[in-house]
Amino acid sequence: MATVYLGLGSNESPEANLRLAIRELERRYGELAVSATYRSAAVGFEGADFLNLAVRLQCDDSPLEVCDAIELIHDLAGRVRGGDKWGSRTLDIDLLLYDDLVINERPVRVPRDDILRYSFVLRPLAELAPDQVHPVTGKTMLEHWQEFDVSSHPLKAVSIAR
Repeated sequence: MATVYLGLGSNESPEANLRLAIRELERRYGELAVSATYRSAAVGFEGADFLNLAVRLQCDDSPLEVCDAIELIHDLAGRVRGGDKWGSRTLDIDLLLYDDLVINERPVRVPRDDILRYSFVLRPLAELAPDQVHPVTGKTMLEHWQEFDVSSHPLKAVSIAR
């Protein structure tokens, strides 16, 4: 079984859409480990704040099958593809890590570059997997978080009903 980490975010009905995503991931993969939820300002555009979290799951699906499952969940949340890259989202689920694989062939790109770019990706991931080694840098997620400039994109922990 592979250990898979996903990043989840939404700024359109975010609590409802994150609950939908967690429910659908549990239905498909069973028990999940879920990080705290963090509120952050939209990046790259003017819009409502995002809520973000990370999940860990175990599965026998290939990375491509995980990406296909993600797209089905996006569809359930009414996500429309083909718009601006930077815009509001009903739901955005990203494959962050799949074991220690390094793949850069669309649609599978792991580890996801966003891990090291954005606090709303790295902080929940470091919370779930502080000792997980980044397969490219060789540093743990906790080490990356400790080195991260948190002032570049502040986060606020929030509670959402699950």
